[in-house]
Amino acid sequence: QVQLVESGGGLVQAGGSLRLSCEVSGTTFNINVMGWYRQAPGKPRELVAAIANAGSIYDAESVKGRFTISRDNAKNTVYLQMNSLKPEDTAVYYCNKAYTPWGYWGRGTQVTVSS
Repeated sequence: QVQLVESGGGLVQAGGSLRLSCEVSGTTFNINVMGWYRQAPGKPRELVAAIANAGSIYDAESVKGRFTISRDNAKNTVYLQMNSLKPEDTAVYYCNKAYTPWGYWGRGTQVTVSS
């Protein structure tokens, strides 16, 4: 069974940075296109960034130039470096397969950006 463990969230002031990590187990990590999603209160979950083995393949318009997705296949881990954070980035962040997520989701990690 796939397990997804997200970490690295927290409370940060606008303009600050955070680095999220997601450790994946129970699957052949390096064959999957991975993504970071987020869900803000009252809004649907959205894909914010995706990465294949060759590198980043998608960034949502709202995060372009501020967020960078990366992966370490040796550690079965995907990262999201978030810079210049804005209050509208406040959400629970999850990792999963990009575009065709597994039916299982981890607990996510809360990111709160104060103005």
